[in-house]
Amino acid sequence: MLREYEYYCLAKRYTKKTMKNKAQEHKQLKKFLIEKRGITELESISTHDLKAYVRTKHKDGLQPQSIVSMFKMIKAFFSWCVKEGYLKENIASNVEMPKVPKKLLKGFTIKEVQNMIDAFTYKNYLEARNKAIIAMLADCGLRAIEIRRLETRSVHETSILVNGKGNKERMIFVSPALKRILIRYERKRIEYFRGKYFNDNYYFLSYAGDMLSHVGLDNLVKKAGERAGIKNKRVSPHTFRHFFAVQCILNGIDIYTLSKLLGHSDVTTTQRYLQSLEDFELIKKAMPSSPLMNLNKRGDKS
Repeated sequence: MLREYEYYCLAKRYTKKTMKNKAQEHKQLKKFLIEKRGITELESISTHDLKAYVRTKHKDGLQPQSIVSMFKMIKAFFSWCVKEGYLKENIASNVEMPKVPKKLLKGFTIKEVQNMIDAFTYKNYLEARNKAIIAMLADCGLRAIEIRRLETRSVHETSILVNGKGNKERMIFVSPALKRILIRYERKRIEYFRGKYFNDNYYFLSYAGDMLSHVGLDNLVKKAGERAGIKNKRVSPHTFRHFFAVQCILNGIDIYTLSKLLGHSDVTTTQRYLQSLEDFELIKKAMPSSPLMNLNKRGDKS
């Protein structure tokens, strides 16, 4: 069943990272069921067995959030088993999960984002690339993987076609403020790779001309934070995504539109996403426009 489910997930075009995580978790569950519970048949697994598996995770010292994330993959497998007629009910549904403490994300202020963009220059390709990436993260709210996989052909004059989770495409507006930065980046990119090897499929490239790695993106974002002197805050692509969400709310965008801009499949995901923001409902709404268009107009009001 696990092998068939694996191919089902491959057919759904899950990412390599997701597939790797699923395989690892299923391997651990299978080992536990066989070695600790003496179970080798799918039909013999009970809710009690799954509860026992979760208890081992507690004993191993896993954090509540990690346990919840782990069990979602197991629950998805049993849900598939019910859908395919292999089981009558999802036995994972009755397994109680640990409560995850709500952590308020300390978001970026407008001034901090401006300083991070200004932390890079146009003196060479890497500086221009880093400036463009920070600006796009702030003004478009893309996921890290979406920035890394952004195709050259998807960047248009006033819009970007983003290929998000589950291969779902969405259009993102390119503001004049962002477009100006992208034009200067594109000029530096042409100069830098003239006569060199480079993969023209991807818009943002490493110094060697290949697709930007996860570590590479994370490092350049952290460098922006260091240069801007940001402390006691998580400086990551995800925090820029939160910044984008907050600015959209402040600028009068309704939650349904925001949900589409973020690439969420359901508005409830957006609602849960916003729960980690610091009192965003209490802040006065500003005039509608893109985050970057407001950077020079507004002071540090966050």
